[in-house]
Amino acid sequence: MEKKEFAYTIIIAPGKEDIGDPKPFSEQLLDQAFSMINEGAPALIVDVKAEDDRGHEFALDALKILCGTVDVPVIGTQDLKRLEDVKKLLYAGCRRAVFRQDNAAEHFELFHEALGRFGAERLARLSDAGTLMEAEEDKELVFPSRTLKAAFTWAQLKKNSDGLVPVVVQDNSTDEVLMVAYMNEDAFQKTLETGRMTYYSRSRRELWIKGLTSGHYQYVRSLSADCDLDTILARVRQIGAACHTGKHSCFFNTIAESAADGSKNARRILDDVYAVIADRKEHPKKDSYTNYLFDKGIDKILKKCGEEATEIVIAAKNPNENEIIYEISDLLYHLMVLMVEKGVTWEDIADELAKR
Repeated sequence: MEKKEFAYTIIIAPGKEDIGDPKPFSEQLLDQAFSMINEGAPALIVDVKAEDDRGHEFALDALKILCGTVDVPVIGTQDLKRLEDVKKLLYAGCRRAVFRQDNAAEHFELFHEALGRFGAERLARLSDAGTLMEAEEDKELVFPSRTLKAAFTWAQLKKNSDGLVPVVVQDNSTDEVLMVAYMNEDAFQKTLETGRMTYYSRSRRELWIKGLTSGHYQYVRSLSADCDLDTILARVRQIGAACHTGKHSCFFNTIAESAADGSKNARRILDDVYAVIADRKEHPKKDSYTNYLFDKGIDKILKKCGEEATEIVIAAKNPNENEIIYEISDLLYHLMVLMVEKGVTWEDIADELAKR
């Protein structure tokens, strides 16, 4: 039987002239990806090909950007020779690592080692016919439809005098209110059809898919109507910034704030501390302990992370819970310094945990 490629396959094969900043290179990949997604691709296979180790690491960086931007499963493959190859695909953000049929046969032991390490739900096989198959079962992989089923029709929603419905947009991971926009019927139906937030521009008098020009897409997690059915609340996965100014949220102009706020939202506190650490790296402050760590470099940061982890072990053996709370807080701070140093965000961590 003639071997065919999966219909929606992207090849990452950087030349030596491409290696540098992966963002411009990834933009070409994203153009291909969104073209395929608009054609109805239920998933993407990304085949990593590189001439040397430097090219391979660059390709994985581009793959990570791709995985973090699209909202369909990305199935990664390359010349799998060791468990590390499988791990790097998964660490780059691939939903699964795929063994080609001949590859699975050639590397039988590797295939079963990967099954034991990562589980069947993180692996797949590509059949001779080019069909994505379950890792352990002789059946085709099935991906959920991106089309959303609406419990309310457009006709049931109450429109304003312009025939539009306002939409309040909220970040699904942080609960932060991002923006307010409007939908007409076409925008409403397009959003349901594609799973990407689509609005009606009152100034341009046309539909606009959020992120189509900026790459800052909004992927629908849920749509809800208020009690009067005249406003929609959209909870979304936000890629990049929601505001045209580059801010994550459009609501950054504080008008008034109570001194008795006392907010202890865990995610907000972690984000705020991370932001202070990132600012210290960008704008060093004299006598700052954070800048001391950055100045000493990665080895010092890693040493402190190791020391704080050990302190947690010791504190956990003691009866006083205050001690372990203090030590865990110390570890989280030093881990955030490490995250900033390595360019890792809380969103990266949340995305990875969501796959577990």
